[in-house]
Amino acid sequence: MDQEIVKLAWSPRYAKAMLEVTKLCGVGVLTGVVFLTELGDLSRFANRRQIAAYLGLVPSSHETGKSNDRKGHITHQGSSRVRKVLCQATWSRVRHDPDEKAVYERIKAKNPKHKKIAVVASMRRLSVRMWHRGQTATTAPDEAGSPAQHAAKGPAKPCTECGCAAGFSEV
Repeated sequence: MDQEIVKLAWSPRYAKAMLEVTKLCGVGVLTGVVFLTELGDLSRFANRRQIAAYLGLVPSSHETGKSNDRKGHITHQGSSRVRKVLCQATWSRVRHDPDEKAVYERIKAKNPKHKKIAVVASMRRLSVRMWHRGQTATTAPDEAGSPAQHAAKGPAKPCTECGCAAGFSEV
């Protein structure tokens, strides 16, 4: 099964996007494949708000005509599989990327009893970065070489953001 996932990841349809997405710290083959296959055509999302809403990573809104807008739990719309792999990738990023850890700690300090808020915020940030890189890769001209070259290599190199090898042992 792992070989089939790698074969799908480096097929001509996903090769360019996978190459860019797996450069992010904490994102491996499994996370990239789940993200790209569940979202389909990345160009259908116009901005980061749409991608976050599609994945269910935005707070629900409880408001009436007379009361103020109150934010609730995340909406959980979209695929739960994507949220699960984003959560695992986010924890890897928080452990290995000092910049992401600083952002996580800053958000966690605002709500010490609600640490999950910081995790969901980091998941949203990661999903927007993955969407942006995947969309840019599919619209950019092919400079990365043939998909067969990347299928042979696989994502064995460390990420370009912080140099960690986190997430690459998924498959």
